[in-house]
Amino acid sequence: MRLVSRRSVLGGSAALAVAATLAACGESASSGEGGVYFLNFKPEAEEAFKAIAEAYKTKTGVEVKVVTAAAGKYEETLTSEVAKSAPPTLFNINGPVGLANWKDYATDLSDTAAAKALTDSSLALKGDDGKIYGVPLATEGYGIIYNKAILDKYFAMDGAKAASVDEIKGFAKLKEVVEDIQAKKDDLGISGAFAATSLSPGEDWRFQTHLANYPVFYELRDLGVTDSNDLKLTYSENYKQIFDLYLNNSTIAPTEASAKAVTDSMAEFALGQCAFVQNGNWAWSQISEVGGNTVKEEDIHFLPIYVGVEGEEKCGIALGTENYLTINAEASDAAKEATQAFLNWLLTDAEAAKMLVEKSVVSVSPYSAFSSLTPADPLGKEIVSYLNNEALSPVNWVFQTFPSQEFKDQLGQHLSQYASGKEDWTAVKDYFVKGWAEGKGKA
Repeated sequence: MRLVSRRSVLGGSAALAVAATLAACGESASSGEGGVYFLNFKPEAEEAFKAIAEAYKTKTGVEVKVVTAAAGKYEETLTSEVAKSAPPTLFNINGPVGLANWKDYATDLSDTAAAKALTDSSLALKGDDGKIYGVPLATEGYGIIYNKAILDKYFAMDGAKAASVDEIKGFAKLKEVVEDIQAKKDDLGISGAFAATSLSPGEDWRFQTHLANYPVFYELRDLGVTDSNDLKLTYSENYKQIFDLYLNNSTIAPTEASAKAVTDSMAEFALGQCAFVQNGNWAWSQISEVGGNTVKEEDIHFLPIYVGVEGEEKCGIALGTENYLTINAEASDAAKEATQAFLNWLLTDAEAAKMLVEKSVVSVSPYSAFSSLTPADPLGKEIVSYLNNEALSPVNWVFQTFPSQEFKDQLGQHLSQYASGKEDWTAVKDYFVKGWAEGKGKA
């Protein structure tokens, strides 16, 4: 398969500004005879989804049970839950690899109001038969989140390596600025340039998935394909140098990373203890809800992740989605009918869209019901800004092609061993190449 273009990746999001006929929401004829059980993928959105479920119950009388899997444990939780007598009726599929694993449980959604309301059908998750088995919840993005107040203080210092964030283009300049901020951390009143690199099991997804996306994205780009069973990790050194930059210019020593969680990192950023943290637009709730938060909304912005690839200064942040929703094909007919009605409402109804945006579950979503809505959070507004920036090309989310959660977990453990000094980078690369081939071979 050939790589898709910028416009086909962003078409659904960019097209949010285009008026489209809103598909009608299916009537909930199953009120009282079928319930909905949603197994939620995002821990940070749990309370928001429970509030949305309560609003739907008030509107229709249909109970929507929301259960949230722990970070990094979704596949494991889903495997356990579908075996129960009352399994999830609505769940997430993580891209093509996830669909291959769950095809027998995924429902053909091609004729649903939700699928028909997509402003770009190419954003749907399709099987080899061309049918839609998953619909995206949102268009999301991740990069290096920075605190403008701290950076402005640094830029005003004598000998600063840049005068503004606009000068930080490419890895070389990023490294120069980050290392200088680390050297001046005491004068800046911070504990480190970057927040802690969280590498405890289940908390390492920012690096074994999101950061690992970069070497895979560039290798697939060079090959001119969207997936491969035989990667060589040709951009291994690029992966290493950005990871080293995080580890060596942090609030903690690299040897402490294996004990840190994402919440530790986000708390450090929220409390003004660091200038940078790698994460996505979903992190706003993790920042704003920290007790004692000192970061103002107007000071929270994205910087692209630079890894030292030629021409990367013309790239923006990583944009895409992995959060596809499907209906459990093994659920009862009444439950499937009730779940389809809920899914249609969630993605096509103006009230539901407004709740998703206001509660920061969604910033941008490729459905016409979201076209006139403005993100409520600062990082969501940053996503819109990058989506509309024609001068920059996005880094596509290709980690959906990673062989399995087991592959990612094992990669995370090798990254942890590297950070602690127990392995060298060769072990990380060797596992990546071997584990990728073996994982793809099993699939």
